[in-house]
Amino acid sequence: MTPLPALGWRPELAAQLPAGTAPARVVRVDRGRLGVLTGDGERRVHPGAGLYADAALGGPAVGDWVALRDELAVALLPRTSAFVRTGAGRSSAAQVVAANLDLVLVVDALTADPRLRRVERYLAVAWSSGATPVVVLTKADLCDDVVAGVEAVREDALGVDVLAVSSPTGEGIAALRALLAPGRTAAMVGPSGVGKSSLLNALAGEPVAGTREIREDGRGRHTTTARELQLLPGGALLIDTPGMRELALYDDAAGVEAAYADVADLALDCRFRDCAHGGEPGCGVAAALDDGRLDPARFRGWRKLQAEAHRQRLRVDARARAEERARLRSLHRSRRDLPSRPR
Repeated sequence: MTPLPALGWRPELAAQLPAGTAPARVVRVDRGRLGVLTGDGERRVHPGAGLYADAALGGPAVGDWVALRDELAVALLPRTSAFVRTGAGRSSAAQVVAANLDLVLVVDALTADPRLRRVERYLAVAWSSGATPVVVLTKADLCDDVVAGVEAVREDALGVDVLAVSSPTGEGIAALRALLAPGRTAAMVGPSGVGKSSLLNALAGEPVAGTREIREDGRGRHTTTARELQLLPGGALLIDTPGMRELALYDDAAGVEAAYADVADLALDCRFRDCAHGGEPGCGVAAALDDGRLDPARFRGWRKLQAEAHRQRLRVDARARAEERARLRSLHRSRRDLPSRPR
């Protein structure tokens, strides 16, 4: 028997349970079946049509709480948080990677120069999830200067803990375990080959995930093929996710602003409220770029993610599209009404 609070259950969810049902935590989503944890142990159940009633929720995801009636999951309970990206390819639909998280572990490796723009992108999505992001830099045993690598990331990961770990030697594992309190749920996200599966094994104290060597070209291999929730010996719950080739934002500029809080603060110093930071007089961002307070590469990363979030919002929000069309018409009229230049 496992008490429900040990699986991350919150008492306020009880009011959301349909009559005659029992709660279960989704640990794996397969075609036509869900793996779930209940107070009595792990089970395989069928997902009912009610789990897909709200298209915005995207169906059940690992970490969700569902209501069971016998062998059928009949309802999806409200989420407290969710790591969401835009589906891969040309789709604009939301894809919930993991739900009901307390922590998002953004995992990257210390085997090369830190890929700061990639970390920033993951942090933007992590901040928008509603969970607390933590950056975990693996393979510290293969890094010549761990302190410099961590500091380079820490300068950009504002307000976020940055930990260096080594799965083979155990360096930093105790510090990470200290964040994974009993009943708390964390998800590991990051590209292939950065050591997520090895990290899961180190935290579990035994092999629970397969590992593979990095390819000769330095690119990662996919080890984890499906998202799965694991109950760790210390009582925390950890969701391992496959490496992501694409991580597109899903309609949330708030995460971008949180990940780039320093740039957003500089923008408050601009003379004009609608400053585009493209040469306008009195631009606080331009001044910071000129005097070296702001890294040009970080500024470009901010602009890129801002534009991406805006495009995605236009794709999924009809009201936003109408507002954008109205803005462009107003801009066109204002330019049309300007006095003609003398020839």
